[in-house]
Amino acid sequence: PYVFDSYDRHHLIPELDNSAIPHSPFHIQRCIHNTDRTVGTEFAGEIAARYGALADESVTVNFNGVAGQSFGAFLASGVTFSLTGEANDFVGKGLSGGIIAIRPPADAALSPEENVIAGNVIAYGATSGRIFLNGQAGERFAIRNSGVTLVAEGIGDHGCEYMTGGEVVILGPTGVNFGAGMTGGLAYVLDEAGDFDLRCNLASIDLTTVEAGSDDEQHLLDLIREHIRRTDSPLGKRMLESWESYRPKFVKVIPVKEN
Repeated sequence: PYVFDSYDRHHLIPELDNSAIPHSPFHIQRCIHNTDRTVGTEFAGEIAARYGALADESVTVNFNGVAGQSFGAFLASGVTFSLTGEANDFVGKGLSGGIIAIRPPADAALSPEENVIAGNVIAYGATSGRIFLNGQAGERFAIRNSGVTLVAEGIGDHGCEYMTGGEVVILGPTGVNFGAGMTGGLAYVLDEAGDFDLRCNLASIDLTTVEAGSDDEQHLLDLIREHIRRTDSPLGKRMLESWESYRPKFVKVIPVKEN
């Protein structure tokens, strides 16, 4: 049987006894290490047991450091995890309404959109909530996503594999085999090189444009703005400043309609 890490019981759950939930927003500040796995799972379960479903931003935990595997797994509604640092594989696995945002430290000597900030298999089997990554993610991004909104600045191979719902925004490069087995949801992908069609699984998906003045354009802009608000993304800011040149480079990805 899987053994949960003790981080929640030692560092997060005791804080609930002194909180004013659900009457006012509650904030916690913590350090995290790559040996801390499944952080948030027991914490979110305890919140759900005590208070039921909470409104967004009812509980915010600000982390600094490197998160181990399955950071924010099964995170429930009302809970926001904001990590300054980086994370390993399976971020947001089974996400169930929570919000996760990851950004590099302000003094990091790197360009966020050119570096990986989270590992493979992000949001595997997730059902609801939102994830924002100020940097790139690994392979199988949003695999089996059935209702989560995700924004990243580049991903590896097999993005949106077997996706059945939700929405994905990729503000950078993608690997091969994007959209394999995708049957639901949608994605907006920046195609700066003009070759995204060569890296897709066109047996599963159709590609279309994002037209000026369309609902798609407005929705995409709203998601980029939220990405900036939650991660302070330099790339997102540059896109908004030069939106007329960026918009035509976005491709909308939708599943192939069966006859």
